[in-house]
Amino acid sequence: MNKFVYAFEEGDKDQKDLLGGKGANLAEMTRLGLPVPPGFIITTEACRYYLQHGRIPDSLRVQVTMALRRLEDVTGRRLGDAVDPLLVSVRSGAKFSMPGMMDTVLNVGLNDFSVEGLVEASGSERFAWDSYRRLIQMFGKTVLEVDGEAFAQALDDAKEAKGVTSDVELDADDLKGLVETFKAIVEKHTGRGFPQDPREQLDLATEAIFHSWNSDRARLYRRRERIPDDLGTAVNVVTMVFGNLDDRSGTGVCFTRDPATGKTGSYGDYLVNAQGEDVVAGIRNTLSLDDFKKVDPDSHKELRRIMRRLETHYRDLCDIEFTVEKGKLYILQTRVGKRTAAAAFRIATQLVDEQLITMNEALDRVSGEQLALLMFPQFDKSADREVLTRGMAASPGAAVGAVVFDSATAVAWKARGEDVILVRKETNPDDLEGMIAAAGILTSRGGKTSHAAVVARGMGKTAVCGAEQLVVDVTAKEARAGEVTLREGDVISIDGSTGEVFAEALPVVPSPVVQYLEEGIDAAVADADKDTAELVRAVDRLLGHADTVRRMEVRANADTATDADRARRMGAQGIGLCRTEHMFLGPRRELIERVVLADTPDARSAALDALLPLQRDDFVELLTAMDGLPTTIRLLDPPLHEFLPDRAELMVKVALAEERGEDVEHDRKLLAAVNRLHEENPMLGLRGVRLGLTVPGLFALQVRAIAEATAIRLEAGGHPHPEIMVPLVGSLMELHLVGDETEGIVEEVSEAEGVTMSIPIGTMIELPRAALTAFRIAEVAQFFSFGTNDLTQTTWGFSRDDVEAAFFADYLKKGIFTVSPFESLDRDGVGRLVRIAVEDGRRTRPDLTLGICGEHGGDPESIHFFHDVGLDYVSCSPFRVPIARLEAGRAVAEAGEETSISA
Repeated sequence: MNKFVYAFEEGDKDQKDLLGGKGANLAEMTRLGLPVPPGFIITTEACRYYLQHGRIPDSLRVQVTMALRRLEDVTGRRLGDAVDPLLVSVRSGAKFSMPGMMDTVLNVGLNDFSVEGLVEASGSERFAWDSYRRLIQMFGKTVLEVDGEAFAQALDDAKEAKGVTSDVELDADDLKGLVETFKAIVEKHTGRGFPQDPREQLDLATEAIFHSWNSDRARLYRRRERIPDDLGTAVNVVTMVFGNLDDRSGTGVCFTRDPATGKTGSYGDYLVNAQGEDVVAGIRNTLSLDDFKKVDPDSHKELRRIMRRLETHYRDLCDIEFTVEKGKLYILQTRVGKRTAAAAFRIATQLVDEQLITMNEALDRVSGEQLALLMFPQFDKSADREVLTRGMAASPGAAVGAVVFDSATAVAWKARGEDVILVRKETNPDDLEGMIAAAGILTSRGGKTSHAAVVARGMGKTAVCGAEQLVVDVTAKEARAGEVTLREGDVISIDGSTGEVFAEALPVVPSPVVQYLEEGIDAAVADADKDTAELVRAVDRLLGHADTVRRMEVRANADTATDADRARRMGAQGIGLCRTEHMFLGPRRELIERVVLADTPDARSAALDALLPLQRDDFVELLTAMDGLPTTIRLLDPPLHEFLPDRAELMVKVALAEERGEDVEHDRKLLAAVNRLHEENPMLGLRGVRLGLTVPGLFALQVRAIAEATAIRLEAGGHPHPEIMVPLVGSLMELHLVGDETEGIVEEVSEAEGVTMSIPIGTMIELPRAALTAFRIAEVAQFFSFGTNDLTQTTWGFSRDDVEAAFFADYLKKGIFTVSPFESLDRDGVGRLVRIAVEDGRRTRPDLTLGICGEHGGDPESIHFFHDVGLDYVSCSPFRVPIARLEAGRAVAEAGEETSISA
């Protein structure tokens, strides 16, 4: 028979999988000899059985009876007895903290008979009837699914009839009447009376808690926090202690350090003559712990002692719930407390200085997500504000500016000194200049991996995407949200951390952490207040330690010298991806048109020759910025249509020009080329290596530009380390052909310039076939870089430009995804392909360099997988380089390797 029930004495803090977090910690505190009311735990296995079979396991009822009788023997009371009855609380408790998401029932065991026993045992008629009305109210709402508003309204009516405003002003007779009213509400809504059998109350409450695991709010919380749906919750049955017994009783919550700032000390709230839910309900003003000391100095002294002991035992900030009954302190719950990002970094380094944890453990107490929150500017939360609309929090930060609806206006207004917010239905590569100029980007379409989101994160720009209530009319230069119309020039504020949009200018607070990353520790703390300086120093220590212990390098995805320079300041150890397609936008688009329209080899060569010096200058600047560090340059990847005018717009333009009798020869030829290149699914068509092999001279132009730029830097005394990366390779022969041409050009330039250079040639692994044939591709490739954006698309069969808006929300809601596979790597599918390619590639070429340059290179969870699988580096946007550095260090720290405690 499975063991579904454990007494507190039988468990410990390491059994959270089985006993849930709350139960495991109650068991641990019992083992420590702390004043925990006795009780027992119904395991998560029992919950999983219930969720699978739709009923309580038969043996559970027997085991609960045995545990209940032991509890009655320990307390000397019986559940529901008419003389000094035993009452219990029935509380949920999953492995991971899910505050407020599941159900709790207090005072189980009270009925029309035992309430009189409670009157006699407590000596307080008011207390007993108050406890009874609380049970009916909580049980009715939680277990019997009666609308809670019915109870709340009845309570308000009772106070109004009495002429009072507070619950505590109702006397025993008032509460007796309220009990009868509450029982009538239960019968009206359920068709049956309130259960009088205490054991039935306990069983129904247990089942309700199991059922609450799959409540809408619990499922939503788990999706947001990436908590698996199959864990289930434990149920904790705990002897009731009463903070609402008299004025010598009360209840409170405390923290061993300030969870908002990390400051040392004790922080919390206390309510005299109250039960636990009263503290968080906000129905009365609470006392501070200092006030609690004045009210009950003995209990306060014992609480402080227990707080110190628990913090020492758990070696972390502890969140503690407690109750005082007639001057006796009881500890009802403890857990490692949630904290702000700033508090996390401060507390981690404080505990190192107190020699409670090692630096590796300190790394494990912070996260890349927390560091990201510290890096982005934020709106002043104390300011008054009204939300206009909401979208997806695509790229964190706070941005304020005038609304503009096109790239040219954004650039022009920025040039005259104005901050702007670029508002579009969705963005495309033509919007890049406007996105660079804008303080933030707001779109009515798209998701976290849309063009706007990806580019914004890469640039460290604030972005809110998919604000569906926003109707954007680019032609009229206005956007509507409900009854509010935004016109060009109107000032708005967008919060990329929450997805909120405001039709006003909100005050912004800059991030001192970014100043530290870009200018160094001395500049960041020079004029900072004490708290800010302490925070910056904590970040510096932990990030520095991560750099010391991490195995993987961190490179950056950077396309310009400006991006490269910023990435280097952020700690990047090279460039893992330079996307050369961005070098063909703007005025150079006309040169690409010449390449496409060329009808003879000479015409194509002339067009390519015109691009050569421009490309060469770009690469000289890039190699100068990254001197001495590896610089991986990807040859042209997108299909050519992205560099040409929109097909529909061009058709209209030609038709109108012909109607007016204008010369349309050029546009007609261009339209013919666009039609020739048109593909139903261009991302799986003529792009990447296929483009280089079918458009003569295109890749040769880029390779020559890279080689000549390298020669220029060598002749200038520099130390350039370019690497040439061929995109979308699926066949060894493709790489052979490009590799042979590349080696010939590099050798030719070397001889012409009189320099010696060796430029590694590698490929992106972004097709399943490339991953599965990596053992062959490694015969030619000197390095692999996993393009996980495309690898995810091609493995899942998704087009990320379409699927997010189409059905990802439903997939998340239905639990098919816990997170978008474009946001965090799909380890089981895409990750398995990565692992296969790593193992097979290194089997062929043991010295094969392996990296990743997709969006996942900046995702904290994915970074840990890349460490585990054995990659040499991750590459991400410049702004996410510090996050990747921290997470690469945390990946090592998780392995438990020893380092200095005093670093």
